[in-house]
Amino acid sequence: MSSKPILGDLCLINTGEQRGRRVIATTTTVNTVANMDSRLCILVALLSVLANARPSAAATLALYNKCRETVWPGIQPSAGRAVLARGGFQLLPNQAYSLRLPAGWSGRVWGRRGCAFDPATGRGRCATGDCGGALYCNGLGGEPPATLAEITLGQGRQQDFYDVSLVDGYNLGMSMTPFRGSGQCGSAGCVSDLNEVCPAGLAVRGGTDNRVVACKSACSAFGSPRYCCTGSFGGPQQCKPTAYSRLFKAACPRAYSYAYDDPTSILTCTGASYLITFCPQH
Repeated sequence: MSSKPILGDLCLINTGEQRGRRVIATTTTVNTVANMDSRLCILVALLSVLANARPSAAATLALYNKCRETVWPGIQPSAGRAVLARGGFQLLPNQAYSLRLPAGWSGRVWGRRGCAFDPATGRGRCATGDCGGALYCNGLGGEPPATLAEITLGQGRQQDFYDVSLVDGYNLGMSMTPFRGSGQCGSAGCVSDLNEVCPAGLAVRGGTDNRVVACKSACSAFGSPRYCCTGSFGGPQQCKPTAYSRLFKAACPRAYSYAYDDPTSILTCTGASYLITFCPQH
């Protein structure tokens, strides 16, 4: 779609179920946003999809790329859960993708950056968040450092649990917002650009200008039980925040900063659908 929709044109967003089907905003919605830019048009369409999801139906998960560059989302299910959308795909700037989550599904979502794939084979490499050198992750996790959105759907009227985690490091801002749920239903996320404040010992550099493209966790960088919450530090009473996790928490108070950051980081909601936004700071 063009960057300036013409009156009467349809806002289109990619939808899931692994097909090329489209979800469109109603004519009323389109008329309302006719003189607005494409990003707002897509947002309105997304909110329409989420708001009209039936509470009794399977949850809808929408992914929206607000970054100024292409992002390749990766989706990894927990053990025994279904692989969705082949585990990965391309998401252009201002583009959105939605899919249905099976009842009781759990898993994680992250954004890959700086990817290049062979169109014929789907093989290639991502600068951050790579999953085995493939476009379709097909159940594989992302290579740290990568910002993670994690969710476990409740069965029936049980609560969903969700969070945004920096335990595996950071590569881009993410937020996770529930819609039409009941309960506390807060927004999780890391809106700040941690790459701008990443300590030298955690920084991952790349690109032609050797800029910081990701920020490792202290556990990944140093491997110490104190940072990894293992060995004699393997419990919430033994593993306390460190200078590095405090820096992460100060920058992103609504995200997991280390393994036992549960009290301020795990959120709950019942019967909701969810919007994950890449680069919400934009």
